[in-house]
Amino acid sequence: MGKRILQRRAGKGTSTYRSPTWKRVGPASYPSDLSLNLEGTLIDLAHDPGRGVPLAVIASGNGKFNVVAADGSYLGQKIKLGKGATPESGNILPLSEVPDGARVFNVELRPGDGGALARTSGGYCTVLSHTEAGTTLTLPSGASKTLSSLCRATIGVAAAGGRMEKPFLNAGAKYKLMRAKPTKYPRVRGVAMNAVSHPHGGGNHPSVSRSTTISRRMSPGRKVGHIAARRAGRRKG
Repeated sequence: MGKRILQRRAGKGTSTYRSPTWKRVGPASYPSDLSLNLEGTLIDLAHDPGRGVPLAVIASGNGKFNVVAADGSYLGQKIKLGKGATPESGNILPLSEVPDGARVFNVELRPGDGGALARTSGGYCTVLSHTEAGTTLTLPSGASKTLSSLCRATIGVAAAGGRMEKPFLNAGAKYKLMRAKPTKYPRVRGVAMNAVSHPHGGGNHPSVSRSTTISRRMSPGRKVGHIAARRAGRRKG
């Protein structure tokens, strides 16, 4: 008789597979007004469940907003945002005001989007050059990208850079971490299941033992593997 495979159960969207967004502190983004120049005070370093880097809560005359915290941030730190800010760690500047060779993080992909690039623990981009076309940066992946000089970024390196160096030591610590993330954990491989539980299951060893390409028109219970693959086998040359 079998059972519904994991992909089908996830698609139904029960609480097991739903992201626990009600636990979040809030969005981490810059104020949407690009012309804003202000000075605020870092009043709190908040832990946001499911996020690897702490959030800096900044209070100013225009209210409070959350941003990704810089390495070395501290309570009471003065944070400047806008064109008049100096290129010091934690300050938020347009890319046109950032000197060549500086490290920046939480970089906007488009002016006013609040920050999209290099937001993870210890992440940063390096400013390479300024041209009429925009500002060229080296991304954490090593690729280069040219963005509008109006895009804003935070000077420095994102906090919690050594987070991944500490081992979990036991399964319970890993389980508690994954509870805060929008994914089911642990996930059992299909090849490790019985044939009745998954199309990849069964056999005397953990191998599918057949092609995993599958038609897009198959029933949901069979739709696992390489769905509607354009090619199969090893690429030659």
